Amino acid sequence: MAEKNKKVLIAEDTKSYLLVLSADFAASGFDVVTAENGEDGLALAEKEEFDMIVTDIAMPKMDGIAMSKKIREAGNQTPIIFLTNLSDMEHISLAIEAAGNAEYVIKSDITSQGIVERVKDRLKMK
Repeated sequence: MAEKNKKVLIAEDTKSYLLVLSADFAASGFDVVTAENGEDGLALAEKEEFDMIVTDIAMPKMDGIAMSKKIREAGNQTPIIFLTNLSDMEHISLAIEAAGNAEYVIKSDITSQGIVERVKDRLKMK
């Protein structure tokens, strides 16, 4: 029996970057679900199971930190990777504190394919 694809939720408000990330994850064999803000991301996380959540920190309606806090409060321990353009430690430490089982990447420091590789490593995929 074939192993089912890992499922990733990507919450990112920059549409062009969301499309690039989605395409790279899909090309690497992931099932991809997207949200353009934290509110929609939270709603998806509440009704579907994901192997990984990749979220921007700064988004409209609800930021990635608030979304992650609510996900954790609901008992969901899905690993989270925060994407940010912010390099200040305050936002990064708030994000890690909010989500526990999380890490962050600064968008300008990594390619979209690098993010896919980070997720694969985190999920112990080949």
